[in-house]
Amino acid sequence: MSESPPQNHLMKFLKARSDLSGKDSVFWWKGNVYSYIPGTASQKLFGIEGFNIGRVVEIDGGYQMITREVNIYLDPTSGEIMDAWHNPLNDRTVNVIHVWNDPVNMEAQVNSPRGPFVMPTEDLGNGQTCLYMDVMLAYPSPLSRSEYPLNSQSDLYQGGELFQFFVDTAELNDPDTTDIACSNSWTRFGPWLPWMELGDHAGNLIYQARGAKLAAGFAGLPQYFQDYVMENQPKYSTAPEEFTRPNETSWTYFKKLLAERE
Repeated sequence: MSESPPQNHLMKFLKARSDLSGKDSVFWWKGNVYSYIPGTASQKLFGIEGFNIGRVVEIDGGYQMITREVNIYLDPTSGEIMDAWHNPLNDRTVNVIHVWNDPVNMEAQVNSPRGPFVMPTEDLGNGQTCLYMDVMLAYPSPLSRSEYPLNSQSDLYQGGELFQFFVDTAELNDPDTTDIACSNSWTRFGPWLPWMELGDHAGNLIYQARGAKLAAGFAGLPQYFQDYVMENQPKYSTAPEEFTRPNETSWTYFKKLLAERE
């Protein structure tokens, strides 16, 4: 591939977010989830901790990121992994369904029908650069209101994912680097999770987390988290081998679990 500006944008993003050499990389995050209901004070509902494990594969005209990810829900007071959660919004207790999404894949072309690849950046000074993505989402929900009235607010899934990746400017601009240190901030807003069983209750969720790419990969995760993964879904200790579609989400995963129980 030529060293075009779109190519440079893409390679800078991928070596910050993953590893251009093709080795497994792990991006970890931890934070909290809050309610946001008009006219009502927000509450911290639970904590979250998760990671994405993946690898980069070069293809004709671009790259594929082949990944899977885990996100666990934590008790808002003790920080322990929850199996059940008492919902303060309706005084009910529900079973928690953690995130086991496989695959979570992305294909990025240097030049696509949408135009050349662009990764916005901000020079923060002091040798630091921020790469950022504001992803606004609106698409038909996999869980329709008519079929899943207890688990879905709307026939339209609407939300947003706001990412910021912080890197060393010199490392980012060095053409010989394939993998650089990176920390991040992640904000998400969206509807109630299906397992919360809030139906069309007014309001939504706000997520705020921070994290980093782990130099030690899966072994760099907290020991309790490694143990939980190996006891429940050990395949999440390595990246997937092949690029597949469609991607899994909390909504499609929940729908599959319900179908298996019927």
